[in-house]
Amino acid sequence: MSHSLPADAPATVVADHSGAHVGEPVVASRLRLLQLTLPVANVALYLLWFGVGSFLLPLQVARITGTNDTAALSTASTIGAVLATVGNPVFGQLSDRTRSRLGRRAPWILLCAFLGALALVAQAHAASIAMLGLSWGVVQFIMNGYQAALTATMPDRVPTAKYGTFSALVGLGVPLGTIVAALVIGGVPGVKFGLDGVIGGFGGRFAGENGYYLIAAAVVAAAVIFVVVSPDRDARALPRKRFSFRSFLANFWVSPRSHPDFGWAFLSRLGVMLGYFIVLTYNMFLLAEHIKIPPQDLLPTVGFLMIVNALCTVVASVLAGPIADRIGRVKPFVLTSGIAAALALTLPMLWPTESGMLAYNIVGGLAFGVYMAVDMALITKVLPRSEDAGKDMGVINIANAGPQILAPSIAGWIVAVGGYEALFPIAALFSLIGALGVLRVRGVR
Repeated sequence: MSHSLPADAPATVVADHSGAHVGEPVVASRLRLLQLTLPVANVALYLLWFGVGSFLLPLQVARITGTNDTAALSTASTIGAVLATVGNPVFGQLSDRTRSRLGRRAPWILLCAFLGALALVAQAHAASIAMLGLSWGVVQFIMNGYQAALTATMPDRVPTAKYGTFSALVGLGVPLGTIVAALVIGGVPGVKFGLDGVIGGFGGRFAGENGYYLIAAAVVAAAVIFVVVSPDRDARALPRKRFSFRSFLANFWVSPRSHPDFGWAFLSRLGVMLGYFIVLTYNMFLLAEHIKIPPQDLLPTVGFLMIVNALCTVVASVLAGPIADRIGRVKPFVLTSGIAAALALTLPMLWPTESGMLAYNIVGGLAFGVYMAVDMALITKVLPRSEDAGKDMGVINIANAGPQILAPSIAGWIVAVGGYEALFPIAALFSLIGALGVLRVRGVR
């Protein structure tokens, strides 16, 4: 571990795929700072994704329409996810080409954090579904720039031997962001907010506009902390590429024939994430309409289940990442976690009660924790070209945003045809297919 070295001793030399700093020693003290700031920056990001996506967005839809309108939620979610899909690879490639004193990624992390915060404030005042969808789309487009630049930090600055550990640290952003969102926006479990109607009232101090303001402030603060506390190297001396709009567009294509491992890793993540988002998209409405949670208990129940899921994810992620580093293998973890996630989805199908949802969140949280602990390590190992790390990480992140586009439409169709209970077996099937896809990744153990 790096903490056993003197403060400024070189920890190792970054492997060939590590981007701008190939062949340069990784200073142990900088690596330790990155271990602190990278999770913080990711927690703020996932506080935004889950705080808005799981709480503020459905609550705002209910306030605007006066009902649990799944079609309206699907519209707002889909508009946002489409723009998110475009934003990640675009900003990733822009950061690849950036040459600044702050490095390649920091300018985009800061710019997108500040612009994203302004867009969140605007979304807080959206008064129609069209405006809500458009503003959420702008937020997702901008914040995927933040995510693309932040994600590229790992191949840029982390030595290969630490991929499992850092993948786990990056993965902690999901459960910890979820916990903060559930506690601050959903409210402390067990506290009754006395919501009026289905879920149309705004209970809790941060369940309305204040929630947007809080998330905006958290994103800006996390970005500043990341850039100031763990600065990147000056990138002004790096080779510059002549800009061509045609080559800029062409560079987004990664041939699955030339890079089959990258293609299979993309499809594997797409399947697992699609299974995850099919249920998550309608989580609040599912609890209200299918599990029949009383309106006054809905937000605390959602918050409680999210916290349980997140805590299980944290435990599994913290344990799995270092183990993967020690044994030098990640594929068995991805495969096991995907199969476990599929099995977890069958629990509420067979046991459609609050207890069944609790069991699902425990098992599913453990499975997702293992997956998040090693997924980034797997992806980083199959990147085609070091100089395009930001763009390629942006392309692979389409496998995150894509399911958010597809899930609302797929889930809406499933609910219309088979009811809420049909969500679980279909989500399980997607998760299982995604898990099996990792077996085709040949270049990673």
